[in-house]
Amino acid sequence: MLKDQDRIFTNLYGMHERTLAGAKARGHWDGTAKIIQNGRDWIIDQMKASGLRGRGGAGFPTGLKWSFMPKESDGRPAYLVVNADESEPGTCKDREIMRHDPHTLIEGCLIASFAMNAHSCYIYIRGEYIREREALQAAIDEAYDAGLLGKNAAGSGWDFDLYLHHGAGAYICGEETALLESLEGKKGMPRMKPPFPAGAGLYGCPTTVNNVESIAVVPTILRRGPEWFSSFGRPNNAGTKIFGISGHVNNPCVVEEAMSISFEELIEKHCGGIRGGWDNLLAVIPGGSSVPCVRGENMKDAIMDFDALREVGSSLGTAAVIVMDKQTDIIKAIWRLSKFYKHESCGQCTPCREGTGWMMRVMDRLVKGEAEIEEIDMLFDVTKQVEGHTICALGDAAAWPIQGLIRNFREEIEDRIKAQKSGRMGAMAAE
Repeated sequence: MLKDQDRIFTNLYGMHERTLAGAKARGHWDGTAKIIQNGRDWIIDQMKASGLRGRGGAGFPTGLKWSFMPKESDGRPAYLVVNADESEPGTCKDREIMRHDPHTLIEGCLIASFAMNAHSCYIYIRGEYIREREALQAAIDEAYDAGLLGKNAAGSGWDFDLYLHHGAGAYICGEETALLESLEGKKGMPRMKPPFPAGAGLYGCPTTVNNVESIAVVPTILRRGPEWFSSFGRPNNAGTKIFGISGHVNNPCVVEEAMSISFEELIEKHCGGIRGGWDNLLAVIPGGSSVPCVRGENMKDAIMDFDALREVGSSLGTAAVIVMDKQTDIIKAIWRLSKFYKHESCGQCTPCREGTGWMMRVMDRLVKGEAEIEEIDMLFDVTKQVEGHTICALGDAAAWPIQGLIRNFREEIEDRIKAQKSGRMGAMAAE
């Protein structure tokens, strides 16, 4: 259980002022210039030592990612781009940071950009986040007025500009290279890698793309030390983490907790338990809609971190925990996700463009029970032909929920098909 004095986001619920004065009162912007004067290598080494892994879903070590940026400039500017295009269904953690604690992100942008030799940073915010954009822009304006951004930012001797760019509401723009294309004013379509953004990113210059939470925790880690941060969670799964729990719990919430907390403790402590009790738990999607679901009985003792969730056949992703009780039509729930991925595919890669529609149409029939039993394996086979055969991970994101459904709830799918065949479907639907 995380103690209050160890929380990084002390205004996650908006109980206090989100202004600069409020942020300073909570310990932000404290000694920022001194942190920067320790130098680039020191910051990157501290970040590596902290064990912070990217909070956007992939979990790549943040300090390592920063170290890929060129040490010496070859004449091209370097950029930091913050991915605030939080469009993964179920995920709403970055929203709370930008809405209530925006200065954690702004200070993080300054320090991280300095560490990567970048004088400019762009925050790419999701199209639907209108109020969040206003709150963030107001905070950026305050920081400029106070001399914390701009020339000699925060008295550090580093000139730094921060820009907020509003997307147009496309899920694909959350993929880092599609985000860069969109930022350049082009269609949001993922690029082939290599070249990786650290070699040729925004405008063909060295660029690092990081998630909002990954950047917003940086100043606190550097102030309190990497040993403090890495004292939470299991080895290789360090730090505090924001979890967003939605669905069939008594009290859905967004909460900052220590990494590697057990699922049971997370739900009991913060959500007041499962609706209808633990025996009523059907399935959990532990990391946003693109990760496979896990059966309730396998989830109760699960540990909430990158490595442990891989062991139960899923992933921590963005830590957006979607809880489904036994009143849920799980087949229909996964169908709804496949409909989402079909709609959001950019259409650049054939397996994803054709496969997402194909998978959705088979799911349509599974929901009604109008398929043949053999089609379950055929559908699984198609997910395997999409997964791993596309430029970006949207193909995987469309395939994994269906794979999770088939692996965990095959009996339910078969029962529905048999019921439809024997004419019992009407009675089932009437229940």
